Amino acid sequence: MGTWAICKMNFLLHGLPGAIVKRSDTLRQPQLVSGGKLKQFDIVIANPPFSLINWGYESAQNDPYKRFRFGIPPKGHGDFAFVQHMIAVVNPRGKVGVVLPNGVLFRGGAEGKIRKGILEEDLLEAVIGLPPKLFYGVGIPACLFIINKNKAKKRRGKVFFLYGANDYQEGKKQNTLRRQDIEKIVAVYREESTIEKYCRPVSLGEIRENDYNLNITRYIDITEEEQIDIQRTIYELKEMKSKYEQIENKVFNYLKELKFKV
Repeated sequence: MGTWAICKMNFLLHGLPGAIVKRSDTLRQPQLVSGGKLKQFDIVIANPPFSLINWGYESAQNDPYKRFRFGIPPKGHGDFAFVQHMIAVVNPRGKVGVVLPNGVLFRGGAEGKIRKGILEEDLLEAVIGLPPKLFYGVGIPACLFIINKNKAKKRRGKVFFLYGANDYQEGKKQNTLRRQDIEKIVAVYREESTIEKYCRPVSLGEIRENDYNLNITRYIDITEEEQIDIQRTIYELKEMKSKYEQIENKVFNYLKELKFKV
């Protein structure tokens, strides 16, 4: 009820008094329906509850709106139920932006099959890794799925991967994305840029080779190369050798005093 009221107030404050806001269970009883069919939209954005357990697994078995055509998600993780609902309500030229837990990138079983179906239909346009602690009550890092039913020709057969987990403003209880972090993500996403250790487009063929695993670090190498100071290392080795010789001489002297033959 509180979220619904805040949403209504938000629309009023932004000069949109006629906006339709429905309060219900989106998966069990979607409210934006016309003539027995789900309404279609140009843009769908959402931050559904992460890995919801009681999401409506039983009712999904006979969903009247046929939303779960890629498969029914497991009882304990409703993430792909929300994703498939959004795919069902976006029109043939529309886009979806949805925040999800990183588990959706690699979990197997039913979720792996759903992920494969979405990829093979070439619906997934981008996977953007986000920093940890961006959302209230959730400390784990999350990701952003961009789903596009009408990909530009140059983006077809590819998924754009971006590792944005290092760019943020740290806070005591919650981190935030700064303006420059958001602008950086938007710019490289629009240009489909390739930047080492940050982002690149990946072919569906490469994703198939990885068994449809979308873990970002499989495609973006984030390891840092350690810089070795050769001259300093040589100096440290010589210093260690000198100390070893000093200790060895001390031990030999003690043994001589104790009448041991050395």
